[in-house]
Amino acid sequence: MFRVRGNSSPLEYAKALAGRKFLLLFLFLLGSLLFYPYAESSGFGYYAFRVLGTATIVFCVYAAGVRRSLVIIAIVLAIPAFLQRVLNLSVNAGSVSILNIVLSFTFDVFIVVVILRRVLVPGQPNSETIFGALSIYLLIGFAFASVYGMVDLLQPSAFYLNPLTNLHTRLDRLDFIYFSFATMTSLGASGITPVSGEARCVSVIESVVGVLYLAVLISRLVGAYRHPTV
Repeated sequence: MFRVRGNSSPLEYAKALAGRKFLLLFLFLLGSLLFYPYAESSGFGYYAFRVLGTATIVFCVYAAGVRRSLVIIAIVLAIPAFLQRVLNLSVNAGSVSILNIVLSFTFDVFIVVVILRRVLVPGQPNSETIFGALSIYLLIGFAFASVYGMVDLLQPSAFYLNPLTNLHTRLDRLDFIYFSFATMTSLGASGITPVSGEARCVSVIESVVGVLYLAVLISRLVGAYRHPTV
């Protein structure tokens, strides 16, 4: 995939990986989704998720590939995102928790905008362009999970957690991620129901954004993509 010879130096491998940074970012984001349940159920999974989450944040900043000043901004915004996702802080009321979620959401939006500018560069889209667009899709899901967490903090009764289909009684970060991606893909989050008007409004917006993103941008890029001939 990286087109590196078997006797290549570590520097050549590093350059090859740098050319596939959006692919790596997509794999890390996808891996973070897979590790979330294990992070809560076992000690080993928790520490493995911390390592994976740290790498995800670093790759988000690295894949942005922007000016130094914007990279500094991305690193600063990555700190609360690290605290929320990697340390898997419990959701509790308080101004600190709300500020943490707001800054984490801002980080997600910042990275989405930066990568989107790279994806929409005029020219023939390639595989990196496709993986960049897919990474944006996953980042949008994480960003809306932060929004749902903030809504739940401001309105503790904004969501109803069905006790018949859940083993716990309080919504956590994993529940919001599950609800976010289920809403964005129009799958439907069984066991979690938005009750307040604000929660329902945000879920409708995410559903529309998810459908339009796949129908307009992803389909356009895939339709214009041409695999390079060898």
